[in-house]
Amino acid sequence: MEPSKIVIRFSNGKILKGYTQNFFPNKPAFHFRATDADKSSEAVEIRLTDLKAVFFVRDFLGDKLYQERKSPAAGDKPQGRIIEVTFKDGEVMAGSTTGYDPARSGFFLFPLDPKSNNMKVYIVSHCVTKVRFL
Repeated sequence: MEPSKIVIRFSNGKILKGYTQNFFPNKPAFHFRATDADKSSEAVEIRLTDLKAVFFVRDFLGDKLYQERKSPAAGDKPQGRIIEVTFKDGEVMAGSTTGYDPARSGFFLFPLDPKSNNMKVYIVSHCVTKVRFL
């Protein structure tokens, strides 16, 4: 399996950037290797219960000046339902999802802006205060 570029946001605010090859939303943990880690170094186990979200990104730097579109453009047909997610820390994200179920430990959110640095985001449910269908 090809490594995925990810940015991990912990529920305590800590952020890590690196790679994973075994993230599965139905598993309680995955392995992570930091961007600056030696190729021969051991991957670290990350537990989903410690996280706010896992961002699958195109680039580790992103563009802080880019204003991501939060609604679909005319003619867009996003997969699934469009939702707005409010996290316990106040952050709000919008996107589409095909698998939101409040009883599950988490769900994927897909950005509405195709130019977003995030390709998809796995959101951990215990860090969410509100989900609103748009």
